[in-house]
Amino acid sequence: MIKTNLFQFNRIAQDKRARAGVFTTPHGDLLTPVFAPVGTQATVKAVSPDQLRATGASLVLSNTYHLYLRPGADLVAEMGGLHRFMQWDGPMLTDSGGFQVFSLADMRKIDADGVTFKSHIDGSTHRFTPEKAVQIQEDLGADIIMAFDECAPPYDREYNQRAVARTHAWAERCHTAQSRRDQALFGIVQGGVFPDLREQSAEFISALGFPGHAVGGLSVGETKAEMHAMIEVVDTILPEDKPRYLMGVGSPEDLIHCIRRGIDIFDCVLPTRLARHQAAMTRTGRINLMNAANAHDPRPIDEACACYTCRHFTRAYLRHLIVAKEMLAATLISIHNIHTLVSLMNDAREAIIAGQFDHFADTFLTNYTPQAKTS
Repeated sequence: MIKTNLFQFNRIAQDKRARAGVFTTPHGDLLTPVFAPVGTQATVKAVSPDQLRATGASLVLSNTYHLYLRPGADLVAEMGGLHRFMQWDGPMLTDSGGFQVFSLADMRKIDADGVTFKSHIDGSTHRFTPEKAVQIQEDLGADIIMAFDECAPPYDREYNQRAVARTHAWAERCHTAQSRRDQALFGIVQGGVFPDLREQSAEFISALGFPGHAVGGLSVGETKAEMHAMIEVVDTILPEDKPRYLMGVGSPEDLIHCIRRGIDIFDCVLPTRLARHQAAMTRTGRINLMNAANAHDPRPIDEACACYTCRHFTRAYLRHLIVAKEMLAATLISIHNIHTLVSLMNDAREAIIAGQFDHFADTFLTNYTPQAKTS
């Protein structure tokens, strides 16, 4: 693997297991804990780059599998790389495509060397190997890239044993394949809900010397208690001086619980997906803006929120946009939802630095109703 001084992680405060840090990248510093909105196809759905910056977002994730199929990593490289292509000048992360490939189920075949799969777009056949996944991500040019891994169903021990072995072998090959100095390659820990497999994976991946580590294969069907337990297992093993990234987790309560267990970086499609389904995120729960009670409500989504949407628009107007099927509804609610998670991360960071994270977390969790539709 390429050694570089472009990526440094400095912990500036720690409150029990919760950490506040700075991760230096070629496109700017990430203040952790940090939440990354997902721009699957080189766009965060319904939100322009300027609007995204205004939410306070500092990190964006794009998807290797989708960009490989359309428009093609070679075209993105020809256009100057993903930052220039999508006009995002801040830090960026790409996943390896592994989760999407393995979620294709009947449309893919796994072997020791890689995965052969059919495109969900046109049925054409393609193949990803660890080397191919690294090459595609180097063409895309994100600051943080992921090793190719295998994500297994959480409760199938035999499958997880095979997946962990493949993930480890593929991590070594990705390690060897990397050629760009301006990208940080993260290894991924797998192991389902099995503590011994998680421990084995965290130890192996840590020993490879990656500049950061991701925890994969969680929030895929296991209980919250099982997810927390697996994070606690790897937290005791992963190096303290490198960032930890929990893949695909983004509900407010999960962010708080997992910061408490040593996680630094998060990503999820949840804020924009909920926005397209008329749901707004707040510090006390979700609001279904389609509810008739909002039709004459002059309040913003959240009176304590400083986002563009809450500073300018009422619940009544947002409900009108939804009923009229206006595209602006998805944009305005997405702006609010992203800002809600970004500001939650900022407040969590301040609480860690002040040595008050337990109080902050307990207060938040007491007032928050998970998956509730509150008015």
